[in-house]
Amino acid sequence: MSRDAEPSAGCDLHELGPEDLERFRAMLALFSRVFEMPETYAAAQPDADYARRLLAAEHFIALVAEADGAVIGGLAAYVLDKFEQARREIYIYDLAVDAGWRRRGVATALIRRLQALARARGAWVIFVQADHGDDPAIALYQGLGHREDVLHFDISPEG
Repeated sequence: MSRDAEPSAGCDLHELGPEDLERFRAMLALFSRVFEMPETYAAAQPDADYARRLLAAEHFIALVAEADGAVIGGLAAYVLDKFEQARREIYIYDLAVDAGWRRRGVATALIRRLQALARARGAWVIFVQADHGDDPAIALYQGLGHREDVLHFDISPEG
């Protein structure tokens, strides 16, 4: 897959496919650094077979921004088939940009690429969660869409 988008924000954008394991691992390393969560993104990465299946799945989208051969931005999203109408929504699960590349349009370029993919896949909306206090993310998303204040709950499968 690894379809390249037009260069944007001084970087190249790539949609990852099953042949892009190296870029996928680099995206996970970026998330680990930026979010300071190595236990989540680095310690127990999926094996190659799982990663390839995920990258081939229609319900998962992974985009990376590269500059000089390094992954400097990444976006992971899920495509949700709706039950109440024949349409789709896309949820941005993670979006990160290397500190040295922030405020240069990389995150916006990744989201714009996702918008093009959303249109092609018949999605009617893209949504994302931002945490209180993450002012740069909130400003980015407010510039691209409208805000909806909701509560988020994590419910353990253990009960």
